[in-house]
Amino acid sequence: LPSRMNVEIKARLSDRDALLRCLEPMAEKHTVLRQKDTFFRVAHGRLKLRRSTEADGHLPLQDMLDRSLGTLGTVCKERHLFLVGCTRVHVDAVQGLGDFLELEVVLREGQDPEEGRATAEALMAVLGVQPDSLESGSYLDLLALH
Repeated sequence: LPSRMNVEIKARLSDRDALLRCLEPMAEKHTVLRQKDTFFRVAHGRLKLRRSTEADGHLPLQDMLDRSLGTLGTVCKERHLFLVGCTRVHVDAVQGLGDFLELEVVLREGQDPEEGRATAEALMAVLGVQPDSLESGSYLDLLALH
C-alpha cells in the first residue's frame, strides 16, 4: 500500500481557550483524548507506545519494552482533536511544557507538499497563529530541553 505524506506544523499557544472557541464552529469533528506516550531507547529512530489514560489495567508490553530497552521518556497530554477539511488540528495541553497547536495536513497521493504547507499556513492565519510561535522537534525533545 502506498504511504500517505503529511505536512506538520507545531506552535506554542498563548491562549488555548480562545483557540478552542475559534476551532469549534470550523470543525467537522471534535474529540478529546488523554494520552500517555512512552518512548523507549532504540539505536535508530523512535519507538513509542501510546496509551489512552482512560484505559485501566496492566500493560505487559510496556513492562517488557522497559525491561529490554529502557524508557527514554514519557509525554502526557490532553489532546483536543479537530478535523478541518483535510487537516487534523491538535490542541494539546502537555504536562511540563504548556499548550500547543499541531496542524497535520494529510496530502492526497501525488499532491505537492508545498500545497499542504500553503493549506497549513492559511489555517494558521485564520486561527491567528504567529510565525514566531512555531516550534520544531517533538514534545519529548522539547521536554529534554526544558
